[in-house]
Amino acid sequence: MNLNDKKFVTTENKSGLSSDETIFHYFQSGTTITGKYKGGSILEGFIVGKQTQDSKIELLYQCLTNEGELKAGESKGKISKTQNGKLKLEFNWNWLNGDLSGGKSEYIEIE
Repeated sequence: MNLNDKKFVTTENKSGLSSDETIFHYFQSGTTITGKYKGGSILEGFIVGKQTQDSKIELLYQCLTNEGELKAGESKGKISKTQNGKLKLEFNWNWLNGDLSGGKSEYIEIE
């Protein structure tokens, strides 16, 4: 499964910053993944990571919030397909600065 030029929206993220207003745009070349995200409480965000297996990815992310806070985190996730053929991402993540909290989040592919 490849994330190149795929866009996602948050469907679940109880303890994180992203919301259903946050759009993630991923790019992939080989196993290298990059991306951008913004919307909701996130003014600008960037992603770098790698695909470790066909359905597994590891990401580092950083963002600037609308309140001017810089945040950085890491996540390990899996890629799957929904019944209607859309890609779904599920992550276990944690912050690398601030309170170092973490959580689980889910995202669904959009057009």
